[in-house]
Amino acid sequence: MYIVPERAIGDLMTRQAAFDAVEKVFAAMASGDAYNFPVVREAIGHEDALYGFKGGFDRAGLVLGLKAGGYWPNNMDKRGLINHQSTVFLFDPDTGMVRAMVGGNLLTALRTAAASSVSIKHLARKDAKVLGMVGAGHQATFQLRAALEQRSFEKVIGWNYHPEMLPNIEKVAHEAGLPFEAVDLPGMAGADVIISITSAFAPSLMADHVSPGTHIACMGTDTKGKQEVEAALLGRATVFTDEVAQSVSIGEAQHAIADGLIREADIAQLGAVINGTHPGRAAKDQITLFDGTGVGLQDLAVAAAVVEMAVANGIAIEVDF
Repeated sequence: MYIVPERAIGDLMTRQAAFDAVEKVFAAMASGDAYNFPVVREAIGHEDALYGFKGGFDRAGLVLGLKAGGYWPNNMDKRGLINHQSTVFLFDPDTGMVRAMVGGNLLTALRTAAASSVSIKHLARKDAKVLGMVGAGHQATFQLRAALEQRSFEKVIGWNYHPEMLPNIEKVAHEAGLPFEAVDLPGMAGADVIISITSAFAPSLMADHVSPGTHIACMGTDTKGKQEVEAALLGRATVFTDEVAQSVSIGEAQHAIADGLIREADIAQLGAVINGTHPGRAAKDQITLFDGTGVGLQDLAVAAAVVEMAVANGIAIEVDF
């Protein structure tokens, strides 16, 4: 069995490698060559923590496994640790024997950013110039760096519940040589692409904050009850997702479906666009929306890629198990 510890991930995994892994597995999901297992997510009644498992099998890539972990909200204040903690386990699909144990914290941030980046590549207008960020936390910096690689953006605008956090994304914009402007939410109407990455349970981005032709990547809603954007926005948009079952149960679509604004049949897999079996954006003024709920296969794809890199570079720790 190989072990790739968390401390080794940063020197191995690149944004491009994460992008390639996520794009490939989305395509496999849409073609029926890969599928996710039901998600387990529980409040454990200790430290206010949420703990769970996400897993799946990619028959095309022969990747089998799961990610175990969750959210410990007191970690940072009490222990100086990040609140999200996870580990990925990979198994040999031919024998069932454990193949690898991989640190999952940085990989989770990279694969989440890669998913929105893949959606921008395949759904945003080619002439998109202004990138809007709703949210300015730790994950937002990963989202912004990945997104900026997909179009020739000329400006970044941002909004956050806590404005004092906006320098997090302003710094990334300036590193990329782009101007940054803090805006109120109606100001998001000036964006061609919007990434929403918050942990909200009430919508902030409303339908009238979004202009025709915009692509929105909603990346924060991954639990029943969470909501980042007004349900009416999904009613105006052509909606895509990583996995339809999760979109309607724990993603942004849960609210639009409950309000009768869209049906499950109205939601398409992003992988179908990648495969060419769905046309994707059909008009310049069309609003497209990616409901990124986060699937286990994303974690397995990036973990398998980093194990391969670690072995090739002599960094993987090999143990008998």
